[in-house]
Amino acid sequence: MSDLQGLYQELILDHSRTPHGFGLREEIAAQSHQVNPTCGDEVTLQVHRADDGSIEALAWEGHGCAISQASASLLAELAEGLTVPELEVRIAAFREAMRSRGKIEPDEELLGDVAALGGVSRYVARVKCAMLAWVAVEDALHRA
Repeated sequence: MSDLQGLYQELILDHSRTPHGFGLREEIAAQSHQVNPTCGDEVTLQVHRADDGSIEALAWEGHGCAISQASASLLAELAEGLTVPELEVRIAAFREAMRSRGKIEPDEELLGDVAALGGVSRYVARVKCAMLAWVAVEDALHRA
């Protein structure tokens, strides 16, 4: 295993152990609950906006594998301060990388630490795990 792969694996494990944005809030701007029926992963995600319309925070709770939990945490970290259109660009880029079956590496400049999940795209059964929170945020944004 390369040093970079080891670093990515450690980043994923760190985010699954100490997730960013974990814990739902009382006030709900927009919320979505998603379930991966294949493996039972679940996430409830809330989008909280700042006064200027940007993403103040993504709050979430869920359970499942390290990939689904780390992905939700990485997404929550990435989304803070972005506008909705900026977040939508990142959702599309992540989805494209995840559907590529390893042919497209996630753009680190655009996605930051989320690029650590790039290797997941080679495992079709795990793509839904990585995408779960991303589908939830997309759904919550459409409900808002």
